[in-house]
Amino acid sequence: MSTTSKASQRIAALLDDNSFVEIGGLVTARATDFNMKPNETPSDGCITGYGVIDGNLVYVYSQDASVMNGTIGEMHAKKIINIYDLAMKTGAPVIGLIESAGLRLQEATDALAAFGSIYYKQTMASGVIPQITAIFGTCGGGLGLFPTLTDFTFMEEKNAKLFVNSPNALAGNRASKCDTAAADFQVKECGNVDVMGDEATIIAKMRELVSFLPSNNEDYKMADECTDDLNRVCADLANCVGDTSVALSILADNNDFFEVKADYAKDMVTGFIRLNGVTVGCVANRCEIYDEEGKTAEKMDAVLTKKGCEKAADFVNFCDAFSIPVLTLTNVTGFEATVCSEKGIAKAAAKLTYAFANATVPKVNVIIGKAYGSAYIAMNSKAIGADITMAWPGASVGTMDSKMAAMIMYEGQGADVIEQKAAEYDALQLNAVSAAKRGYVDQIVDAADTRKYVIGAFEMLFTKSECRPDKKHGTV
Repeated sequence: MSTTSKASQRIAALLDDNSFVEIGGLVTARATDFNMKPNETPSDGCITGYGVIDGNLVYVYSQDASVMNGTIGEMHAKKIINIYDLAMKTGAPVIGLIESAGLRLQEATDALAAFGSIYYKQTMASGVIPQITAIFGTCGGGLGLFPTLTDFTFMEEKNAKLFVNSPNALAGNRASKCDTAAADFQVKECGNVDVMGDEATIIAKMRELVSFLPSNNEDYKMADECTDDLNRVCADLANCVGDTSVALSILADNNDFFEVKADYAKDMVTGFIRLNGVTVGCVANRCEIYDEEGKTAEKMDAVLTKKGCEKAADFVNFCDAFSIPVLTLTNVTGFEATVCSEKGIAKAAAKLTYAFANATVPKVNVIIGKAYGSAYIAMNSKAIGADITMAWPGASVGTMDSKMAAMIMYEGQGADVIEQKAAEYDALQLNAVSAAKRGYVDQIVDAADTRKYVIGAFEMLFTKSECRPDKKHGTV
């Protein structure tokens, strides 16, 4: 392997020192049309092989833009396919490092077939081995499906481009007006990218992500050694109802929370933590964002949005495929109510409900604030399969805000009656205790003690096994 190309340098930075073993280093293109034969194509523009990250086996392909702009032809694709075949046989993740001008025009239908063959391998690997993609340069046209067929996508913030149609090809648009291929757009507007940063940052974050993930869907690896106190009191947790990204960091072993899609659908938090050394996937509602000083920098309604539901559903599906337990922190009052949201919220909320109900991994829900109506039901409630539901003492569980409920039930009966009935509704129907009396909440725990109770619940659920109806797959 050449040590001077960007492609090889990225592999060296990603893997443990001196662990990379190249496969197919002598492969070159077979095509001869359009003066292809006189041009050497070292490794056919793609370096492939295997190595380790913190001792964990991974397979890597890295596109070399210095060779025919990293374009994909027959042999280039065969090298990637070979890596996928080996990864599936050995049960290890595949990491793709993308920088390519796309399909190699000189190879025409051979190149088209090459794209399709890689799509197929990615599809077969989905849910069997983790797939991670990082984009460092151009990733356009049909190549734009590569990262979106994988589980996690990283994108260099300045030079990377991700698109199906280039910005200038969109009617009424140009790159200077709205650069739809830029990392910022793909992260914040599309939700196609999990982490954005400079090259060094995203390589470091990829290494960190691999440490959280199993090698494959049958890798029930033992927990990492936990150096944190399992009974640690989380004194500040009660103050983080608004910003659950902070709350999850407090709950996690050594306060280590790996958030994915942090800048997309900010009303929903998704990511990984460890509890007693075991990786847990987390989904949480958010209505505030705190700055570095702990002050509220941004506020949102405590509602489910279309983008938030889709983001969470995809994440839960990943966790379920790889037997990663799921923890939810619930604080939601309803669904976003706008004309734009109404176009897709029903389907998105159904997708979220389906993801939680369909998942057979251990599922724990902690109600930290308000849990109202169907939005609460969709957030991993006991009704759709949560194994353990906890609530903080001040949590509210019910159909809607008590004053609104009283106004509906006692319409036209005066302000005094409304106030009285709202107070009665609060006492009878809208608190964690009344929900617990009906069996919808299993435990009421102080916020400060949440960590030890959640750890205990997941330890109890470690051997969970759940049978489902025999079917090929659902259709939601």
